[in-house]
Amino acid sequence: LHIAILASVLSLIIYWLIRDSHRVGNLNGKHVFITGCDTGLGNSLAKWLDKRGFCVIAACATEKGGQELLSCSSPSLKTVNLNLADSNSIARAVLFVMEETAGKGLFGLVSNAEGTAPVAPIDCLRIEDFHSVLDVSLLGLIETTLKLLPLLKKAEGRVVNLINAKGLMAFVGGGYSLSKWGMEAFSDNLRIEMQHFGVKVSIVEHGFFKAEVVNSDVIERDLLRLWDRLTPEIRDSYGEKYFVE
Repeated sequence: LHIAILASVLSLIIYWLIRDSHRVGNLNGKHVFITGCDTGLGNSLAKWLDKRGFCVIAACATEKGGQELLSCSSPSLKTVNLNLADSNSIARAVLFVMEETAGKGLFGLVSNAEGTAPVAPIDCLRIEDFHSVLDVSLLGLIETTLKLLPLLKKAEGRVVNLINAKGLMAFVGGGYSLSKWGMEAFSDNLRIEMQHFGVKVSIVEHGFFKAEVVNSDVIERDLLRLWDRLTPEIRDSYGEKYFVE
């Protein structure tokens, strides 16, 4: 029994030593770029990293989101407007990051923003319904990552892609699940290719947080909008009872 206890204690000590050896030291001057910082997880992460001493560059989709974040953060936190569905907006944000890092490289890129997608069966949707989420959550993420890779490689930094685990289940049609599976595949490929350059790539699969609210009124409104635009053939194939239930 005593030997088992001693072995457990030694294992715990070894674990602590290994864990502590992987902690990042000297946080001053290390820049982290985070997308989707208006509210929710991205907003909370920006505040937390700012308090830890990182140089945070927070991308917000709205002026209001950026101003509110600046009002409760340190002077070292910077914000930039970013529309992930717009290549010009991405280019401007990347230029801002390059200017802020001033040749030091980028220590971390955290992609968090999500596009909106109506919840409905696939044959009730149009291609623009897929673009509304894929252009932001997947293609926007990929474009941003590609343009920031030179800075990440220079600093031997890390890429962290936040993925809502509910999107990894095929429980609803549309582009939401497609974007999450695409993010997984992109991250896995990037991880293998960036090992040579010392850039780490991680996926964080998270669930619901208190900041996330499922608005049933929005879902119902989208369903009614989609129902009204369906062809008679598709309506008849489902029947109104399908949507009521």
